[in-house]
Amino acid sequence: MSSGLVALAVGGFGIGLTEFLIAGLLPQVAASFAVSEAAAGRLISGYALSVAVGAIALTAATARLPRKHVLVGLVVLFVLGNLLSAIAPSYPVMLLGRIVAALCHGSFFGIGSLVARSLVAPERASRAVAVMFAGLTVANVLGVPFGALVGERWGWRAAFWAVTVIGLLALAGIIACVPRMAGETPPTEPAAPTGLRAQLRAFRSGQVWLTLVATALGYGGMFGAFSYIAYTFTEVGGFSSADVAWLLMVYGVGLVVGNLIGGRAADHDRDRALVLALAGLTVTLALFGLLAESATASVVLVFLMGVFGFAGVPGMITRVTDYAHGAALAASANVSASNLGNALGAWAGGLAITAGLGYTAPLYVGAGIVLTSVLVMTAAAHRARPTGRQARESVVRR
Repeated sequence: MSSGLVALAVGGFGIGLTEFLIAGLLPQVAASFAVSEAAAGRLISGYALSVAVGAIALTAATARLPRKHVLVGLVVLFVLGNLLSAIAPSYPVMLLGRIVAALCHGSFFGIGSLVARSLVAPERASRAVAVMFAGLTVANVLGVPFGALVGERWGWRAAFWAVTVIGLLALAGIIACVPRMAGETPPTEPAAPTGLRAQLRAFRSGQVWLTLVATALGYGGMFGAFSYIAYTFTEVGGFSSADVAWLLMVYGVGLVVGNLIGGRAADHDRDRALVLALAGLTVTLALFGLLAESATASVVLVFLMGVFGFAGVPGMITRVTDYAHGAALAASANVSASNLGNALGAWAGGLAITAGLGYTAPLYVGAGIVLTSVLVMTAAAHRARPTGRQARESVVRR
């Protein structure tokens, strides 16, 4: 495995920790700054909003800069944001630190995916992206318990100091191990769009838009169900509140497994792998709704929910950048699409509960949303299939 890929994975791990660990620290942070639980919750929602905005804004602003330099700058921003959170004397400064750290999130994974795939042979592109995202999936498993454990022993500021150190390690690794021209277009290939206008032209591709829509719907369906999964466990499955933490870790392990399997499958037959992953997630969510009262089924299905939920991520990233001819803005837009889907899915799941449909309703709503994503991805795959004439011409050229 390329040492550069390991450095990118460490960066993804640090960014993932920043996103997830706050959930286990909110009571301490709220007490420290004497703010309400709702105000403390803005440290999560403010982060998510900044991710969506930063993914597009920073990628567009750095379009003409060397991609390694951009990655270094993004990790510096990440370190500064967490350092600011660690030393924050007041709640507004803490919120500012969260926003600064979040700005790099989408661009790091967008631009980092292009750098990652440039470090391996073309037939391993999706697997390389999966390695980078492995840091994020592991952070999903460890983030909340890590924050809770460190916060309990040494206080919530210690957790942010720890993430700051991880950011510095990632920064050193990227500087030392990622080649200077990583992610840049080789001289033998058509140049990837760099200027903002050139990158925006990539969005003329119908395949780019179909991939972004499939990403938003796939993520939206999963997150719409996941947002209320604790209520499903306790109110339907009969689990105790203390059980929720390890059940979420089972889900996180599923994310890790799905990411690695999905990367390998996408390198073999990407469109088929994406359709199967989304179809598997649809069936899993529907079955979860039907079998939520069974403790055993709930454990198995929440694991499969993680597997199928993340299996499509590497393939979606490489698909959108291929059809965008390497435009970094498209890769970052894919991250923004997933965050937009998360927000819409959580909103739709909440509406179902408010309507009195019960705590399994978000699972059925999620299944319906992901089914729409299956249809979109199937249509995209069908449109991408070469016609008979194109296939014959390809054979003649070979």
